[in-house]
Amino acid sequence: MQIALIITTYNNTDTLRLTLQTALNQVVPPSEIIVADDGSTTETAELVKEMREETDIPVYHCWQEDRGFRPARCRNMAMARSMADYCILVDGDIMLDEHFVEDHLYYATPGYFVQGSRVILSQKTTEKIVASGDIRVSVFGDSIGNRKNCIRSRFLSRVLSFKNSRLGGIKTCNFAFWKKDAVTVNGFNEEFVGWGHEDTEFAARLLNIGIRRQNVKFNALAYHLYHKSQSRDFLSQNNDLLSDTLRMKKNWCENGLDKHIGNCEACS
Repeated sequence: MQIALIITTYNNTDTLRLTLQTALNQVVPPSEIIVADDGSTTETAELVKEMREETDIPVYHCWQEDRGFRPARCRNMAMARSMADYCILVDGDIMLDEHFVEDHLYYATPGYFVQGSRVILSQKTTEKIVASGDIRVSVFGDSIGNRKNCIRSRFLSRVLSFKNSRLGGIKTCNFAFWKKDAVTVNGFNEEFVGWGHEDTEFAARLLNIGIRRQNVKFNALAYHLYHKSQSRDFLSQNNDLLSDTLRMKKNWCENGLDKHIGNCEACS
């Protein structure tokens, strides 16, 4: 099975470097890595080129013009570029445990998408990691939120992971799905601009075609580096888009993935 690791980023090469380093250090490597770039300056492209030269894994860079927070569109571009069967989404401020892809592969089941968990690192801890380049995080370390999510155990994961059809807590900083399912619902809805709910609305359409949710605990560990919160200026209109999908039980978005299929000029 071909697996794409899609990393969303915007003008933060310090943390993206750490994400890419941990992506290249996987026990089971992804088939390809695609950086979905939401309008960064040339420093990000230069970093991707540098990291590409350190690995045999194909590493691609999909860039779009900076017109505000538009992760829906750059993720669609990355999916259109991908040749994989299965997509794992993370953000460019997430460090991956070395078994991250292996664990996602273990839970990849037809008819399900996967919601993973994360460890939340403080600003102080993040600054220390960025300065030192030391990507090791201990469950006993200081200034760690969701500390239990530092524990990797296949036994605990089997016992405590669960399946449901709920929307609460959808976060695409650690999220996976079958590409064919994304094609069926036409990917992310690009009407979402600004922070808020583009990930939940995508999951809602997956649920509306009968895809269920697999919550993974104590596997696929992800460490979320500190960053300032995004502006909530567009949250009201994004709430309305989500409400429309829920009320009308939509399973397709008009402004989505299909327009990018076969059109990958912005990806290198």
